[in-house]
Amino acid sequence: MGASNGGKPLPRKTRCDGGGKRAWILIPIAILLGGWWVRVVIEPPEPVLCGSEGGPPVTAPRIRLRDGRYLAYAESGVPKEKARVKIVFSHGFSASRLSNLGASRELIEELGVYMVGFDRAGYGESDPNPNRSVKSAALDMEELADSLQLGPTFYFVGFSLGCHAVWGAIKYIPHRIEGAALLAPVVNHRWPGFPRQLASRVYNEQQYGDQWALRMSYYAPWLLHWWMRQTWLPTSTVISGKTHLPNELDREIHERNMANGMFQKRQEAATKQGIQESYFRDMAVMFGKWDFDPMDLQNPGFQVHLWQGDEDGLVPVRLQRYICEKLGWIKYHELERTGHFLSLVPGFGDEVLKTLLVS
Repeated sequence: MGASNGGKPLPRKTRCDGGGKRAWILIPIAILLGGWWVRVVIEPPEPVLCGSEGGPPVTAPRIRLRDGRYLAYAESGVPKEKARVKIVFSHGFSASRLSNLGASRELIEELGVYMVGFDRAGYGESDPNPNRSVKSAALDMEELADSLQLGPTFYFVGFSLGCHAVWGAIKYIPHRIEGAALLAPVVNHRWPGFPRQLASRVYNEQQYGDQWALRMSYYAPWLLHWWMRQTWLPTSTVISGKTHLPNELDREIHERNMANGMFQKRQEAATKQGIQESYFRDMAVMFGKWDFDPMDLQNPGFQVHLWQGDEDGLVPVRLQRYICEKLGWIKYHELERTGHFLSLVPGFGDEVLKTLLVS
């Protein structure tokens, strides 16, 4: 019956023999495919810098920052040498250095106001900052002011998402601030100072795409570029231009900008170096993890004003009220039957200047 094996059964060859070798072959293939997927699908493309070979041209004046980046700016108002008041303005989401208060020329000249706006890092013609943060946004404003020799103190004004730079200035460089204005400042639902139930309730009232955009900004900013570019799941209605705007004037402005192409032109101007370092980096900074909670800030010793429309479809008025109730040193101005686009409300720019500079 064959050779003896001491009573032990002979080992049988099975179909699994060689499976281990095939597994070892598949592992490097899986690694290569995974690396390709990360590099091609998830990893955002490199920004194309203004002034670089093949990049967009430089058309604006720029300063060079200490870290080597260039910051583009635009001046308005009275000549700097004749100004009695100097303001640094931080623009909102999808905007540029050309944004301003919309104040009347007569009042600007009467008060002697000089204003400088700038393309925030990665926007327009300002170089991207891959290490951008709330603090770096504030320090960019300070360095711009110093390069333009605006003096030891000046006014900080921010609009919408650009207000994170003003919060950062109050936190990190209060000694440079003469006064500050926050115009419809965007809030982060995950600031610890908010009652959890209130923040959750307001957060869940947003459209699903916006909820997920904020969720990705906070938990997985490295995945944000892929998430915002895919089309089979809902994403930000702000970027797509489909946000519900309850205020009549906001709707009229938005519909007009969509119809005449201005919405698209603004996006193209803001993202000319790439959407990752402008829009998506903005979202990761604003809605990500902050180093401080604005509601923990102490009275800085100068005037801080905050304006908010009660029909703002982009910034929840209930959270804004809570912030200002907690920070009693902020002078809160709630505007009835008013939406988000404050600078286009007739007379608003003049009201801000009079309140900030004359009151």
